Amino acid sequence: MFGSIVVGTDGSDTAQEAVRQAIELARLAGAALEVVSAYEPVSAQRLRDEATEAPRDLQWSINPREDVDATLSEVAEQARAAGVRTVRTFARQGDPADAILDVAEEQGSDLIVVGNKGMTGAKRFLLGSVPNKVSHHAPCSVLIIRTT
Repeated sequence: MFGSIVVGTDGSDTAQEAVRQAIELARLAGAALEVVSAYEPVSAQRLRDEATEAPRDLQWSINPREDVDATLSEVAEQARAAGVRTVRTFARQGDPADAILDVAEEQGSDLIVVGNKGMTGAKRFLLGSVPNKVSHHAPCSVLIIRTT
């Protein structure tokens, strides 16, 4: 039924619940798990400052998306430990909803799993809400996980 499942994460507690359920679905379905995290660019000056403060042997690891890479690695490790055989990670610069939608389309995914954060009360009507945008523009089915 599901050959490829996309889940987005920003490393937050609410995103972790969506990730947990996506991992379980992927394990049960024998599906590939596509894990997406978006990031905003970091200024070149900040990167230079951080590099000069870091020990010489760690300076190579300072890059605009180091936090996102750590989050993605952690989720991939969780998924593999849970028995998901195929896990791919995608760090994308820009809007989180666009990143999720792009990966789902590129991978020909069957399902997107996203948390409901930002969908309560009047906020659910805001155009910028990630779950709202994903649910309206997805190239496949969407499962919205109650995380709050």
